[in-house]
Amino acid sequence: MDTEVTGIVERKTPLYDTHVKYKGKIVPFAGYLLPVQYDTGVIGEHMAVRTRCGLFDVSHMGEIICKGKDALKNLNMLLTNDYTVMAEGQARYSPMCNEEGGVVDDLIVYKVRDDCYFIVVNASNKDKDYAWMKAHQSGDVVFEDISDSVAQLALQGPKAMDVLKKVAKEEEIPDKYYTCRFDCMIGDVRCIISKTGYTGEDGVEIYMAPEDAPGMWELLMDNGREEGLIPCGLGARDTLRLEASMPLYGHEMDDSISPKEAGLGIFVKMDKEDFIGKKALEEKGPLTRKRVGLKVTGRGIIREHQPVYIGDRQIGMTTSGTHCPYLGYPAAMALVDIGYKEPGTAVEVEVRGRRVAAEVVKLPFYKR
Repeated sequence: MDTEVTGIVERKTPLYDTHVKYKGKIVPFAGYLLPVQYDTGVIGEHMAVRTRCGLFDVSHMGEIICKGKDALKNLNMLLTNDYTVMAEGQARYSPMCNEEGGVVDDLIVYKVRDDCYFIVVNASNKDKDYAWMKAHQSGDVVFEDISDSVAQLALQGPKAMDVLKKVAKEEEIPDKYYTCRFDCMIGDVRCIISKTGYTGEDGVEIYMAPEDAPGMWELLMDNGREEGLIPCGLGARDTLRLEASMPLYGHEMDDSISPKEAGLGIFVKMDKEDFIGKKALEEKGPLTRKRVGLKVTGRGIIREHQPVYIGDRQIGMTTSGTHCPYLGYPAAMALVDIGYKEPGTAVEVEVRGRRVAAEVVKLPFYKR
C-alpha cells in the first residue's frame, strides 16, 4: 500500500489503519508512514516499556533469506562476526563492512537450518544491503528479499513475557536472549517468535504474514490489558534505544565509521580467515577515536551532530542525544578522540552557540 506525500511515495505497513484507529500521530520514516507517538506521548510510552510493556510496529524492517550450499561461506565473508558454530534458532548480531572498514549496515542473522539463514536489516538500508549482498555473493548461494511478505511486531518490557504466555504455548516461547522459535502459533497465527529487541528490556519480536498483523496486534492488546500494555511509536523506540546505549545506523556508525570506533569490536572477529573490510581494519592500526557516553552536568539537552570541546579544542562530535525519561537526565553518545574516552572526563558540547557541560560516562546508561 502506497500513498503520495509531498511528491514522495510513502509506503504503509499492514498496520496503518490500526495506528489511525489507535490515534497514532503518523509521520514519514524510512520510506514508510509510521506512528511517532500515540495519545500517551513519548515519555509515557517510554516509561510503560521500562516499567510494564509496550507494543511496536516494526514492519518497516527488511528481511532477506540467504540459502544454498555456500550460504555460510557468504555470510562469513560479508559480515565481521563469525557464523561458523551456530545452532538452529540461534541469532547473531553483526556489522557488515565496506572495503574501507566503514559500516554498510548492522543486522541480525538467524540460523533456520544448515544452508538457510534469515537476515533482518535496517529499513532505510534494505535496498542498499540487498544490492551489496548480491554484488558480493559467490558460489552456490541465493539471496532473496522477502520484506514485502513479512510483518513484524515488537512486544517489549518487564511484563512482555506475561502477556505472551497468555497467547502462546510455553514450549514455543524462546527462553534464551538472541534465540528464536520458527513455525510457532500465537492464537491462530503462524509466526516466528524471537527473544530480541531494541529497547534494553525483556521481550520478543514476532514475525508473521502481513495479513495476520492487525489481528495479532489486537490479540496482544486485548491480552495485555492487565499488564498495562500500550501501543508505542518511533519516538519512544528512539529514546529507549538511546537510554540503553544501542547504536543506530546513520548515527553511531555509517560508511565512514568503523565498527571498532562505534564500540562494536566484540562483533569483529579478526581471527577469521577473511571478511570484507578486514584488511582495511588491520591497516588502520590502533583506534584514534571511540564511541562514548556523555551525561549532561550543566543545563540543556544535547542532540546529534553537535561539537564536543575541551577548552578551545574540538575533540569529537555527538551522534545521538536526548533527555532520558527513565534515568531523569539528558545524555548523548559521541565519537571522541581516543585520549578523552575515560569516564569522568569533563567536556562541553556546543548547543546552538552555547556550551553545555557534560562528562564522559561508561556505557550503557541504562541496564535492566
